[in-house]
Amino acid sequence: MQISPTTPCPCGRGPAYSHCCGRYHAGQPAPDAEALMRSRYSAYVLQDADYLLASWDPQTRPQTLSLQDAPGQRTQWLGLSVKRHAVTGQDSAEVQFVARYKVGGGSAVKMAEHSRFRRIDGRWYYLDAVG
Repeated sequence: MQISPTTPCPCGRGPAYSHCCGRYHAGQPAPDAEALMRSRYSAYVLQDADYLLASWDPQTRPQTLSLQDAPGQRTQWLGLSVKRHAVTGQDSAEVQFVARYKVGGGSAVKMAEHSRFRRIDGRWYYLDAVG
C-alpha cells in the first residue's frame, strides 16, 4: 500500500508521514523503542512486511511474515495509543500500547501489548511481547 509523503502519519504522532515513520521505513534508524514501535504500527497499516521483518530482533524474527488478508476480511487499522515507554537498560526498553482495528465489516477490536525492544549496534529491534 502506498501513502503520500504529506499524509498524516498512521502512527498518530502528527507530522506528515515523510517526517515521521516514513524516514524509518526508508532506512533511518529509529531513535528509541517508542519510535520503532510506532513505525512498526505504520508498517502494519501500510502492509510493509519487509520493514516489519527487518525491524524484528534476529533472535525472535520469523522466517516469513504474511500480511495478506483473507478474501472479504480486509484489516482496517483504526488507531494507536502509546500507554508507556520505559528504558529498562542501556540497550533495552519496553513499550505498552493499544492498537485498534477491525476486520471486514466486524466490530472494532483493541489489541493491547507490552513489547520488549533491544538495541543492537545502535539500531532498535522488536524483541517480543510479554505477559
